[in-house]
Amino acid sequence: MIRVVIDPTYECFRDRARELLSANIPPAEVIWTDRDASQFSLLQQESIPAAAPKTIDVPRRYVELAKLVYAHSHPECWHMLYSVLWRILHGDRNLLSVHIDSDVLRLNHMRQEIARDVHHMHAFLRFRRIERNSEEWFVAWYKPDHHVLRLAVPFFVDRFATMRWAILTPEESGSWDGIHLNFGPGVPASEAPTDDSLETLWSTYYRTTFNPARMNLELMRQEMPARFWTHMPELQQLSNVIAEVPARLEAMDRQQATSVTVPDSRDLTILRDAASRCTGCDICRDATQTVFGEGSPHAQVVLVGEQPGDVEDTQGRPFVGPAGDVLRRAMEEAGITREDVYMTNAVKHFKFTRQGKRRIHQTARMSEVIACKPWLEAELDAIRPKAIVLLGSTAAKSLLGSTVRITRDAGKIYRTRYAAHTIISVHPSFVLRSSDDTQSRAVYQRLVDDLRSVRCFVRSTKSEIHSSTAEQLSNSPSVPSLERISSRTR
Repeated sequence: MIRVVIDPTYECFRDRARELLSANIPPAEVIWTDRDASQFSLLQQESIPAAAPKTIDVPRRYVELAKLVYAHSHPECWHMLYSVLWRILHGDRNLLSVHIDSDVLRLNHMRQEIARDVHHMHAFLRFRRIERNSEEWFVAWYKPDHHVLRLAVPFFVDRFATMRWAILTPEESGSWDGIHLNFGPGVPASEAPTDDSLETLWSTYYRTTFNPARMNLELMRQEMPARFWTHMPELQQLSNVIAEVPARLEAMDRQQATSVTVPDSRDLTILRDAASRCTGCDICRDATQTVFGEGSPHAQVVLVGEQPGDVEDTQGRPFVGPAGDVLRRAMEEAGITREDVYMTNAVKHFKFTRQGKRRIHQTARMSEVIACKPWLEAELDAIRPKAIVLLGSTAAKSLLGSTVRITRDAGKIYRTRYAAHTIISVHPSFVLRSSDDTQSRAVYQRLVDDLRSVRCFVRSTKSEIHSSTAEQLSNSPSVPSLERISSRTR
């Protein structure tokens, strides 16, 4: 066995690999060890047998892969690179095209991890200003998952070419003096510079540009892992910024609502006529017409969808397309007729993009949902239903806020100012978009169950009202008792 001690650089791997290939040494006879780890190894390094250099024709695709994967911190990285190179040069020239090969699969996965680590350094590294020898320097300490400093620094050279800066990591450091890029030993976090005036600038910039309507904590944690937050001054006040979100959203809501003129009347005919002329958002420019709500003004239940579809836009009526067919079938199973409900949408115009002659549905932005909200509120104030069913994400966010998630909150019941029983459910179009029959049936049953629970709630409130009325009549001295009324009718 030959143990090769290697510096964690592509050039070092390339030189050692050439020597091994020239000596015709297969991967099984080589143990690769990082130089930093070699002092802890009990094995002694054996020299690679001298051999006449060979001309090695390495595919460009492999070279490009190796120039990224070499930076991976996994101890098997060098062995895998050499094994794949050996197989390529011994007859398997198209090996990298075999994506199901275990070695190729692992190397491609390593490449993705390296690319992600480089992206994290570009996105989450923060400089601090210091004075050194009467010169202004900007210094950042950062701990990457892999040996990606040399891959990441060209970005900073291009971006901050006129600045003097240094990036410190536990293993290696890089510095730029405006002319030369130099590398040196690593630096522990304890020796990194402390806060400076840039901290306040970052925090102010973040708080000023932060858009509360687009806040998604789950996605934020996926794209910006919490371990990076401690080095990002703008996130030191994140808890305060999050606490301000409800108030800022309400302020944005009020500001947006003032640009839409809704009549004071709560007559649905008057509201429908006024909404037909609404230009509160840009969707109205391409849509055929406003699709207002439809149904009894005395309905006990209001079904709120997301927005009209292609068929609804053409006919000017809600839920008359394929999704409407699914909804009517679910209502029948739940014991609800169309005459029992008022149907409407959170957004009153069809938003779409064209693909040839087809109009493909596009999800409305939150600002567009907010622009339409005064019309939905006017409908609800006019009807004053006992129950509201919010069908889909857009409808739920319109009345309950942007933090609602269908996957998490479907089936939940809320008491809102619009109705005592407000439930989040799936949109019937999701049944049509489901990937297989099993999922489609499950989604459809979710919709039926939610509608059935609404029917039961409305019936129970009717029973309570009837019981209360009967009790009041029987206890009133000015009204004959129920027994007397019954006896007169026999």
